[in-house]
Amino acid sequence: MSSSPAPPTADAPDEPQSEGSKLRTFLGILKKFIGVSDLAAVRFSLPSQLLEPTPNLEYWTYLDAPNAFIAIGTSDEPLDRMLEVVRFWLTKDLKYAKGKPCKPYNSCLGEFFRCNWETEDNAPRISTLELGKDSTEAVNGTSASSLKAAVKDDRNASSVSLSVPQHGTPADSHPIRISYLTEQTSHHPPVSAFYVTCPEKGVRARGFDQITAKFTGTSVKVLPGEHNMGIFITLDERDGETYQLTHPAAHLGGLLRGSLSVSVSEMAYMKCPQTKIKVILHYVEEGWLGRTTNKIDGVVFKYDPENDDKTRVQDVPDEDVLARLSGPWREKVVFTLGPRPVKSVPPEEQFTIIDITPLSIAPKIIPPEHDQLPNESLTLWGDVTKAIHAKQYAKATEIKVELEEKQREKARQREKSGVEWKPVFFEHVVGNGGKPDLTDKGKQVLERAQRGEWSTEGIL
Repeated sequence: MSSSPAPPTADAPDEPQSEGSKLRTFLGILKKFIGVSDLAAVRFSLPSQLLEPTPNLEYWTYLDAPNAFIAIGTSDEPLDRMLEVVRFWLTKDLKYAKGKPCKPYNSCLGEFFRCNWETEDNAPRISTLELGKDSTEAVNGTSASSLKAAVKDDRNASSVSLSVPQHGTPADSHPIRISYLTEQTSHHPPVSAFYVTCPEKGVRARGFDQITAKFTGTSVKVLPGEHNMGIFITLDERDGETYQLTHPAAHLGGLLRGSLSVSVSEMAYMKCPQTKIKVILHYVEEGWLGRTTNKIDGVVFKYDPENDDKTRVQDVPDEDVLARLSGPWREKVVFTLGPRPVKSVPPEEQFTIIDITPLSIAPKIIPPEHDQLPNESLTLWGDVTKAIHAKQYAKATEIKVELEEKQREKARQREKSGVEWKPVFFEHVVGNGGKPDLTDKGKQVLERAQRGEWSTEGIL
């Protein structure tokens, strides 16, 4: 007589789902939301097997290449500093260029995440004065052959590009520390505030993260929400020079063919009122015959902050153009000086601002488990993450639903008692021109992080 199979234990892995099966499940859920103006506002809950085991606040940090961030503000020339900003911008989403699209956990109100990076000051210096001088000499025939070889071997390979250290910094170099803090400041609509600081280099960044999303039937289109006015970068050693970087549109496609992909379209803008320099980056999603190009067509130009009316690359008159940019954002982007279109400029006058191909995402330094608080992302979602890694999807979904219901109960209690919720680390839930300020507690947490200390004793 054959014995019946033993029942599965509570900690046994669930039956694995194929990627195709996961996508069909995801597509079936999305079809319910055709016509909904903003998926992000609905905040629907996905089953755990469709989630990446990563908290949303940990995922959106923008510092995939921290050495590109600390290089902003290095040059004494305003044009070079703007190109340093562009170089950082092109590295901020290595996760999309290198990894697969994913859906992290929705954030809970009051949830927060903090981390450090330690990096080298190894981003090559951008000097357009030297590049322009060399290009002029090449055009005039002065040492043209030797210069062409130098540009090819040096500039396009490394002089105006950067590489990311795999793990921190070499033992014999001085590590530069960057500290990051973010908090979910609003649940309806879902908004988080973030603050990045590197006191040693006098560079910091802040902003609100919020997206709107719409399912078109074949893809999900993602745009910045009304409170997301971009990333604001301030250079303390350049008299508080501030740059505003706004986000383009992103598309999650491949749902029907069973292979998810991310593409980018429309415009991104970067501007600095103090230097009166602006950048328009046009993300060209498709080329001839509908082929995806993932290309950027960009222009750097002089603008009037009081009459900021240029929104397309073709709107900018040649006499205002300082530089042009071109190339696939997943690979290598080049820039040229002056108004000529990049395709009409000879190779020796094209300079690589970034080559994404060899780069990898820099690792974060996170607080040890004993110093993390209950509402800190990695602790709050820790049990869900462990269950997903163990492929116990039913258990993960159960824990996730329980956690989400606790958040709803807290919201009901606040409404019943008339208590207004306020962030702990940030002064603003939304507003303030898109630039959240830190509370005293937020400042103290970042100051300790800069010293490599994670305890919040005496602060919270």
